Amino acid sequence: MHERGRTFLDDLLATASPSGFEAPSQRVWADYVRGFADDVSADAYGNVVAVHDGDPDAPTVALAGHADEIGFIVRDVLDDGFLRIAQIGGSDRTVSKGQHVTVHADEPVQGVIGQTAIHLRDPEEDVYDEITGQFVDIGAADADGARRHVEVGDPVTFSTDCEELVGDRIAARGVDNRTGTWAVAEGLRRAAARDVNATVYAVSTVQEEVGLRGARMVGVDLDDVDAFVAVDVTHATDNPDVEIERRGPVTLGGGPVIGRGSANHPVLVALARDAAANADIDAQLQAAGTRTGTDADAFYTARGGVPSLTVSIPNRYMHTPVEVVDLGDLDAVADLLAALADGADDAAPFAVDV
Repeated sequence: MHERGRTFLDDLLATASPSGFEAPSQRVWADYVRGFADDVSADAYGNVVAVHDGDPDAPTVALAGHADEIGFIVRDVLDDGFLRIAQIGGSDRTVSKGQHVTVHADEPVQGVIGQTAIHLRDPEEDVYDEITGQFVDIGAADADGARRHVEVGDPVTFSTDCEELVGDRIAARGVDNRTGTWAVAEGLRRAAARDVNATVYAVSTVQEEVGLRGARMVGVDLDDVDAFVAVDVTHATDNPDVEIERRGPVTLGGGPVIGRGSANHPVLVALARDAAANADIDAQLQAAGTRTGTDADAFYTARGGVPSLTVSIPNRYMHTPVEVVDLGDLDAVADLLAALADGADDAAPFAVDV
């Protein structure tokens, strides 16, 4: 990974972007793609689109990742100064207690999600409280003290930093899916460097974690797109605590994961597999029998049927503060996206032969 690209990744991971509050992260993303895109624009809710203008007679391909991360939101300030919270997206109640958090008020406020000490609990009665039953302690003595710093509706995220692990691996919160937005930005940069014939959009969507909402907006607005490629994380199931019946063929460091089934259009699947083979990129396959669980589920039905594909990044410990990815996988995904865009002209039209 080149130095500027790594700095861009670090900046994305350091910038909080809970669903509905993605603007700071979207600014980081937009600033980076302005260095090589022909145009960058944003809609009313903060979906950002960058474009490489290709041949008008060539197909148009959109590469999309979602900018938002899971988190919490302040729903009440209690008389004793503690904050009651609710979920933003699929926050995991089993990993939240005892964690450092940041309340993203007008000025960031540090806090912790309280956990009763083990000495004061009955182990036989230990349960995982629902998020709505948990609380944030910012150190305030009463409600007035708390309200001087925070208010209802402020978003909250874990305060985990990005840490380098052994080899080429990193751990951070919000890997899902700032790594995907990184990959589509880098895919666009590499496609533009090749001067591919296709017109290529790179899109950083909002509010995926709360119902693919940004993708629904973009799927309608980009009415000239011939194919969407949704880039997201997927479960690497090679860690020892994954039950055997949930284990699949996806391994960390094994390369990009190409989806098959459901929204994944067979012509785009073939294009991605051929592009990987021709570029000597190791790729993995993943079955999607019912849905992909990504923005592709919104894109492919946006305008009566738009060919779509999922390309995924293997990720351990999804929706926790310590998600782990391999930087080699990220680079390989970006390379695959550029190769896919380069081959789109020969693969079009993207249609099933009936």
